[in-house]
Amino acid sequence: MTNAASPRRIRVDLAGRAYDILVGPGLIDRAGELSRPLLAAPKVVIVSDDTVAPLYADRLAASFAAAGVAASLATVPAGEGSKDFAAFGRLMNELLDRRPDRRTTLVALGGGVVGDLTGFAAAVLLRGVDFIQVPTTLLAQVDSSVGGKTGINTRHGKNLVGAFYQPRLVLADTDVLDTLPRRELLAGYAEVAKYGLIDDPGFFDWCEANGTALLAGDAARRTHAIEQSCLAKARIVAADERETADLRALLNLGHTFGHALEAETGFGADLLHGEAVGTGMALAFDLSARLGLCPPADAERVRLHLGDVGLPLRLRAIGGDNRRAWDSGRLIDHMRGDKKAEDGRLTFVLARGIGGAFVSRDVDEATLRRLLDDAIAA
Repeated sequence: MTNAASPRRIRVDLAGRAYDILVGPGLIDRAGELSRPLLAAPKVVIVSDDTVAPLYADRLAASFAAAGVAASLATVPAGEGSKDFAAFGRLMNELLDRRPDRRTTLVALGGGVVGDLTGFAAAVLLRGVDFIQVPTTLLAQVDSSVGGKTGINTRHGKNLVGAFYQPRLVLADTDVLDTLPRRELLAGYAEVAKYGLIDDPGFFDWCEANGTALLAGDAARRTHAIEQSCLAKARIVAADERETADLRALLNLGHTFGHALEAETGFGADLLHGEAVGTGMALAFDLSARLGLCPPADAERVRLHLGDVGLPLRLRAIGGDNRRAWDSGRLIDHMRGDKKAEDGRLTFVLARGIGGAFVSRDVDEATLRRLLDDAIAA
């Protein structure tokens, strides 16, 4: 249902490429009106997947039509499998079939996979067209739709081909979260908690007090969490857009572990990205405690909260209890292929405590291997 109340507005302040994130209910039905002033021409192509498109594509297209904007639809299969070269090539040809010009705008309607694909397509289609993000998962609303990282996966690892390419607008419609399965909400919640763990212990306190209600459907708490997450990410992106310093790298808390876990599970349904990040954050705090950097009580507090809300933290439970033959050596090999690795050195975001994240490139591999072996056995 459309809600005409003013949405929350967060500005991503980049020189020459600044844009707004709007957060609130009913934004899909207002997308045409809200984005029309930003369009170079009244022509958009909506890119979605075969799960989200039946739910929202007609409404989104109708909102553009009401604003005098012609909209067509291109769809990809749902899931991480669409982030490969073959699927990307099919999408590019489908977009070119529509005879776009450089004034055409792409609109990403979906979760992180659709957002990453559409952003990368926009970056290279006709050497660059505008795009708008309409994220439909909690994870995409608080993380992947903001900041301009786009890309696809290869057999060598996750997001190794891509571009920094900023959207013109992000519309985070909080109503769509009501249709999400709880597992998808939990995957997004891991990224919400991440912002507190990086540099805002007060926000992590808030998560501990309000996370359960947020996940149970409390609209006000959801809006607050999305707004605070976007404010945090906008601040970091504005200060270090292309991750040339270590500031933006802090957003990768849990990701070195998480991407290795995703690679080992084949980027499939056994482990969602946000679940992998949640497990990775717990491991990052465990490693920090083992290295004497972080109070053990803080590491336990992180593991307790993420586990209490329902994130799967035991490796042997991923994909069914004891079904997977985990191996610490293979996980470390995946980490070596991570795009954050430098000169063969593994890169981790570790912590001196909750809210005290920092980048480290000198982790002792023997300690890392023992940590992983213990996690596998747990």
